[in-house]
Amino acid sequence: MSVTRLNRLALSAAMLSLAALASGCSSIDRLSQIGEKPKLTEIENPTTQPGYKPVQMPMPKPEQASYNANSLWRNGSRAFFKDQRAARIGDLLTVTVNITDKANLSNETQRSRSAKEDSGITDFIGSSTITQANKILPGKILTTDSTSSSDGKGSVNRQEALQTNVAAVVTQVLPNGNLVVEGKQEIRVNFEIRELIVAGIVRPEDIQSDNTIDSTKIAQARIAYGGRGQITDVQQPRYGQQVMDVLLPF
Repeated sequence: MSVTRLNRLALSAAMLSLAALASGCSSIDRLSQIGEKPKLTEIENPTTQPGYKPVQMPMPKPEQASYNANSLWRNGSRAFFKDQRAARIGDLLTVTVNITDKANLSNETQRSRSAKEDSGITDFIGSSTITQANKILPGKILTTDSTSSSDGKGSVNRQEALQTNVAAVVTQVLPNGNLVVEGKQEIRVNFEIRELIVAGIVRPEDIQSDNTIDSTKIAQARIAYGGRGQITDVQQPRYGQQVMDVLLPF
């Protein structure tokens, strides 16, 4: 057995051992929660999470504020009267998630080609009357036929729909006034928890008078909808099967 094959077997054994260890820890946690409802996660400050990173985007040059005599307006102002829409860190706004994507594509390509080559010598200096000449010079020296054809078809038919609302909190105000928002919603029904996460960058001008904004107006939008619980556990393959799907080449 070669050294390379031994190394691969050792790597596979190590991966299986790690998967079994992780599966064991997860199994212990799940065994301790038998008969118990899934626990809701605590409300936490998203800026203190391990994976949180402040958003950095290209910003315009800051404008020097100037006030004119006998005027209530200054350059750079967005509105004349102050409203109650979200504008500062910690403010809340409602995000209307309205996703109705539908794609239907169909492509077909056909190609066909046929070629035939035929050449020969029927009589070369009276060779038809000479027996030995007929054997040396047959009637046809070269005959070729070729035919090729291809037919390719492809189609995509996809339809997705998600309509719901979620409250988000302003976590950062960019230098140009745009707001970085993030919201998370958890709903528990029996032994299943549904999670909805929304994050992105919004313009204060796009926030409506009722302090709501449509998800289509969120830049760099990150929308996740999923769940966890008994039903989700049944739908997921076992850890051993997932590991074998990664390691097996067939």
